[in-house]
Parts: sequence; C-alpha cells; structure tokens
Amino acid sequence: MPSIKNSTVLVIGGSSGIGYGVAEKALAEHAKVHIASSNASRVRESTETLQEKFPEEHISGHLCDLADSGVERNLELLLTTIGPLDHIVFTAGDRLSIQPLDSIDLEAIHRAGHIRFAVPLLLAKLAPRFLKPGYGSSITLTTGSGSQKPYPNWSLITGYLTGLHGMVRNLALDLKPTRVNLVSPGVVATPLWGPAGVSDEMKNSTALRKAGTIEEVSEAYLYLMKDTNATGSCVSTNAGSLLL
Repeated sequence: MPSIKNSTVLVIGGSSGIGYGVAEKALAEHAKVHIASSNASRVRESTETLQEKFPEEHISGHLCDLADSGVERNLELLLTTIGPLDHIVFTAGDRLSIQPLDSIDLEAIHRAGHIRFAVPLLLAKLAPRFLKPGYGSSITLTTGSGSQKPYPNWSLITGYLTGLHGMVRNLALDLKPTRVNLVSPGVVATPLWGPAGVSDEMKNSTALRKAGTIEEVSEAYLYLMKDTNATGSCVSTNAGSLLL
C-alpha cells in the first residue's frame, strides 16, 4: 500500500480526540501535518505536544472558526495559508443535538447540521483548488454509528449523519479522481465524555462491551489515505454496536 511519507495532511478538528490521533499517526509515518481548530489554546498545546513527541517532523497549528456564517471564507483562508495538500481529514464536530422531536424548531435544525454537514460540503467545494490532482489525494469525512442505527430522540441529528453517506458517494463522482471517503465511529473514549469517561451502559450497548480507543479509530483514516483504490466508501469501527 502506498506510503504517506512526505505527504502534506490537513486535519480539521486535529487539536483533540480522534483528529489528534490521526495527526499523531500521520507524523509517525513521516507526513507533514497541519492541524486546525477554533480553540487557540488547544491548538497551541496540541502542536507543542506533537512537536515534542516528533521533533524531526513538520507539525503546524492553525485557527479556523467553523461556527460563524463566514465559515467558507475562513476555510478558504486556511487552505490558502497551507498551500498544496495531499490529504484533508475532517473530524470536527460539536455536541450531538439529541432532543425530543416536539422540542425542535427550524433554528435547531439549521444549527444541528452546520458543522457536521454544511461545513464538510463547503470544504469539498473549495478542496479541488488546493489538493494535488490525481487519485493519490483524498478527503476523508466523519459520521457516526447513529447514521446506521436509530436511537430514541435522535431524529434531529440522524438525518445529517446518514446524509454524509450519500454526500461522500456523490462527492467521489463530482471530485474524481480525488478520492472521497467516510469513517463511521461508534462510541470512542475521547475527552468529550468528561472525567468519568465512557459509561458502562454505553460500553454494554456494543457487542464487544467496550468503547473504541482513539488509537484504534484513527487507524481507519490512515488506511483511507493510503488505499488509492478506495473512494465513495465508508469504514465502520463501532465495536459491533450495529449488531445489537
């Protein structure tokens, strides 16, 4: 399988969680890595930590606000600053909008899909100007196991999560020969769960009775960067949660 050594990789959402894990693995394979997030202190701390761990490798951090209405302009500035890219990974997200159906309104619907659905689509619109041409380049987006399994009170967010499957398949056609793929994690032990970590209830909702680790799940993104035969596809890593 092709190496990503000396490839230039941008991880949007790379200052923590799965994105940080992807950046760490890419550096370990001697890629040139850029991470982007809207949290200045977290970007700085994560960049410094990764540089200390990989002193011989290239790592840089960038601020990019995905939440405001000028997000397309912010993305364009980020991509222009970095220059030609081999791979873009999008792991950014906000808290899942889980609420009873009778409590939602139009504003809530728009807000729920802004970062997880609208921003990746705008990123894909801009990407051809900044990705090196050919099937060696890729975009990898992120959904979740809720896209394939219904849960109570998930109607608001599930439409967007499921929609990413369709978006990726169509982007693979619209952006060919650039490859576009999707990773669908289940429950992953990230800082979002707080000091107590993933609850036993959540672990017991999977066939393996465990949560995924960042190290395990981030491997899926590295695979999709390397497999130049994969496009329009989804790698699911969910401890068997879809089987129950």
